[in-house]
Amino acid sequence: MVRGGGSQADRADRPAASHRPLAPLLAVCAGYFMVILDVTVINVAVPVVGRELSASLTGIQWITDGYTLVFAGLLLTGGALGDRLGNRRIFCTGVVVFTVASAGCGLARSTGTLVAGRLLEGLGAALIVPGSLALLQQAYPSPAERSRAFGLWGSMAGIAASAGPLLGGLLVTTVGWRWVFFINLPVGCVCLWLTLRHVPASARRGDRPVDWPAQCALVATVALLTAVLNEAGRRGWTDPLILAGAGLCLLAAAAFVLREHLARAPVLPLTLLRSRPMGGGAAIGLLFNFAFYGMIFTASVYFQHHRGLSALRTGIALFPAVVMTTFASVLSGRLAGRTGHRPLVVTGMLLGAASLAGWATAGPNPEYLLLVAPMMAAGFGTSFALTGATATVMSAAPDKYSGTASALFNTTRQIGSAAGVALGGSLLAGPAGFTTGLRTSMAIGAAAYLTAASLALFCIPRKAPRHVTG
Repeated sequence: MVRGGGSQADRADRPAASHRPLAPLLAVCAGYFMVILDVTVINVAVPVVGRELSASLTGIQWITDGYTLVFAGLLLTGGALGDRLGNRRIFCTGVVVFTVASAGCGLARSTGTLVAGRLLEGLGAALIVPGSLALLQQAYPSPAERSRAFGLWGSMAGIAASAGPLLGGLLVTTVGWRWVFFINLPVGCVCLWLTLRHVPASARRGDRPVDWPAQCALVATVALLTAVLNEAGRRGWTDPLILAGAGLCLLAAAAFVLREHLARAPVLPLTLLRSRPMGGGAAIGLLFNFAFYGMIFTASVYFQHHRGLSALRTGIALFPAVVMTTFASVLSGRLAGRTGHRPLVVTGMLLGAASLAGWATAGPNPEYLLLVAPMMAAGFGTSFALTGATATVMSAAPDKYSGTASALFNTTRQIGSAAGVALGGSLLAGPAGFTTGLRTSMAIGAAAYLTAASLALFCIPRKAPRHVTG
């Protein structure tokens, strides 16, 4: 039985309420918004942070990447802990950790303290995100409600990703960079209050221990992948260290798969990946995050360093994507009940591919107006597809693995984000030059979108997938 909400069977037998309370959705979206905002809001603040704290280049990189590394590396652990101890409990724990860490970041007086705070924020984020989807699945059991809830959840990612540079620029130029972190404090408190008051406690599965060897292998895989992509532009793709790092990354990934195959209680049961909707949906999430976040990062660098815009004006230049991501997520959630998820995901990915291909062929110094349409189309296409990919993965998962399924989907997405940003930075800093690197990055992103569209045709069913056995 689930305290405060009845058993899952009881909830399934209730009539589909068309007016379920919005409080669970608001609570979950508030936590998710904080997490995704911290991925992008720091981009425009790090130059000021570096000057004020006298940070080295390595320190600045850790301020930016340390959060993402811990976040992506520990997501599966967060999902396993949620399934074992209850998703609401782990979600609330993550909110507390994230909020306290944000306060520590805002109060930091040295680079080391700020980096430690960012690592702790990543831990909190890894506990928040897996439980967010599991709690929505619990709170909104009917397919129509769930699609709308997942659509609004997905819009938080687009809004936070696109609004991050604008909000960061505004805060840095008005009240100072520390408020980039202090802004999380009221959001975290409201999120915690709403969750404890309006979200019922989740079922626990004490028979699911955390597979720590597999977790260490996964962290090593994510860290090595990001490090290789970050350094390839500066050292070159044939540098011995880059090749060695790539080899170690592959070994770590192989060790993770082998451990999960042999473990009695794996953190990610490989039977889940044999489900075409779940494995394919996770791969689609990786590809569209790779393309979208790579586009946001390279566009931000382009506007600041190539066109000389300030942090605030860069945020304004990127802002059009915000409106489109919000609109697309809401629209996708409403259309899913009529069309199914497959046509929405395919359409969104094809639109994203066309948008980045348009930027790649726009010439070396296009007018800003020629870049607005590609940015808006990429934001629309990504958010339009996110709802369908999310619902596909979560619907294919057994209830007892809802936290793990959420963690898998978000782990692949964060790996895609980290890889897109790292590869984009390497191409911009590569020997071919900034302009060629920018256009190459956009072309690779377009190819990723096209690959995701092809996968969607084969992996996303016309109707909601049945639960795989676990």
